[in-house]
Amino acid sequence: MYIDVVPNRNSPPAVLLRTSQRENGRVVKRTIANLSTLPKEQIEALRLVLSGETLVPASSIFTIEKSIPCGHVEAVLGTLRHIGLESMISSVPSRERSLVVAMIAERILHGKSKLADTVLWHTSTLAEELEVGDASAEELYEAMDWLIQRQSRIEKKLAAKHLHERANVFYDVSSSYYEGRTCPLAHYGHNRDEKEGREIIVYGMMTDAQGRPVSVQVYPGNTGDSTTVPDQVAKLRTDFGLERIVLVGDRGMLTHSQIDTIRQLPGVGWLSALRSAEIRQLVESDTLQLSLFDRRNLAEIQSPDYPGERLIACFNPLLESERKRKREDLLRATEQRLEAIRKEVKRRTKTPLSAARIGAKVGAVVNRWKMAKHFVLKMEEGRFEWQRNQPGIDAEAAIDGLYIIRTGEAVETLSSKDAVRQYKNLGRVEEVFRTMKSTDILVRPIRHRLEDRVRAHVFLCMLAYYVIWHMKQALAPILYQDETVATERQIRDPVAKAEPTPHAKRKKALRTDAYGTPLRGFAMLLETLKTRCRNHCVTHTIKGNIRTTQHTQPDDIQNRAFNLLGLRVAM
Repeated sequence: MYIDVVPNRNSPPAVLLRTSQRENGRVVKRTIANLSTLPKEQIEALRLVLSGETLVPASSIFTIEKSIPCGHVEAVLGTLRHIGLESMISSVPSRERSLVVAMIAERILHGKSKLADTVLWHTSTLAEELEVGDASAEELYEAMDWLIQRQSRIEKKLAAKHLHERANVFYDVSSSYYEGRTCPLAHYGHNRDEKEGREIIVYGMMTDAQGRPVSVQVYPGNTGDSTTVPDQVAKLRTDFGLERIVLVGDRGMLTHSQIDTIRQLPGVGWLSALRSAEIRQLVESDTLQLSLFDRRNLAEIQSPDYPGERLIACFNPLLESERKRKREDLLRATEQRLEAIRKEVKRRTKTPLSAARIGAKVGAVVNRWKMAKHFVLKMEEGRFEWQRNQPGIDAEAAIDGLYIIRTGEAVETLSSKDAVRQYKNLGRVEEVFRTMKSTDILVRPIRHRLEDRVRAHVFLCMLAYYVIWHMKQALAPILYQDETVATERQIRDPVAKAEPTPHAKRKKALRTDAYGTPLRGFAMLLETLKTRCRNHCVTHTIKGNIRTTQHTQPDDIQNRAFNLLGLRVAM
């Protein structure tokens, strides 16, 4: 008895169970059953039985005891070590270093609390890889205390690697809301998370020109942005030992008083921008004439109000139209609510609304979108009238699309166009904040009660972003990220609206890379890498069980990711 495969011309081959014997000198075949509908595995098993093999259940010979996702851990931990961050934290291996590295990796993989870390890192190979599976939450807190004592040394190493003499250093401030009432750093202040009634914690971030973070400092929630600048200048000069740097900050950070202070420091330059009111003064005094922009979008001017400074005026017509549209939309929305209040006041004849009550209602409306300056309001008991402040609106509209960069750097070291480019690079610091607050890292909510624990938590998040930055740079070809934009920024018009590069347009249209690999977002790519597992296997033999470890073979996208990261993984 045997299995015979009979070809068919236009159909799949027929698989037949047959017998064969010789009759009268001829071989006679008899078909017992048609096996064509059976799965290939069953057909192959029957073939083995007919050939005399003894079959046993696969589970009695080989068992997979446990499969643990490992691909995403290999990518994150491998990158962390590849960029030298592990040795920056401490050149000597220790339990504390392993716990800190594990917490950095967990912020990227899950972004949960320290207590959750001790559970979640068992859902991957992270705890096994770093030998921290037995760690408790209390031990993690102790490791955070160890880390904060090393923050200054780690930041010096980062600065030595990424900052150099005459470098542009970018600085900005953000905040995150605080859960609880026991941390002395938590105060009411400018809540950028729009969490009304929540205390906040402020932190300032310094990056290099490419957006790599090199330092972070935590402040009480009621700290003003500009008051943090002296600390950063002192850190650059004293801690990092840089004798010539240019500090780039926004108009709310580098105020007149802060710039005056920086002027007194040898070797420290600055780059910022003027506020709207200051630009309006230049226009009204004819120091800046709008006719300059009839044929160009950038002009360098000087003003006696800003001695020793270069003022680089820029005009973007698309920005102008967008600001006009947005202002008009907000004006109309505010007018609808003011008119509703006026009608309500007019209806209340028996019990007229007091001026204070009317003022409370009106204040809530005009302050919602910061439109108070654009309206003339008259409030009396039982009477309310409003109208647009058209002269004020026209004065503001006159400078729509106009912004002015200010710097004390000489034109020989910083051209006008490069000054605009460098100021716009502040967006890279904002990218750090967005990533830290998003699902990639989740710096908030902050729940630690001790000052040093809060500082260590924010520092851990900064180090996690440092790893993500390097991963995204390396993986850019298979992400939606445009890897050519850095070069394009250096040659395109710095004032005109930024247009997608041809490479970015191709990626968006085809959604694949040059090799046809489907593009992914960073979080989705980590999920894809997560499907690669470390399998703990048992082979059952007569002499006993043999335990081995086997890894899932990486697929094409995983292989491509590991190659881009420069990592070799277990096969």
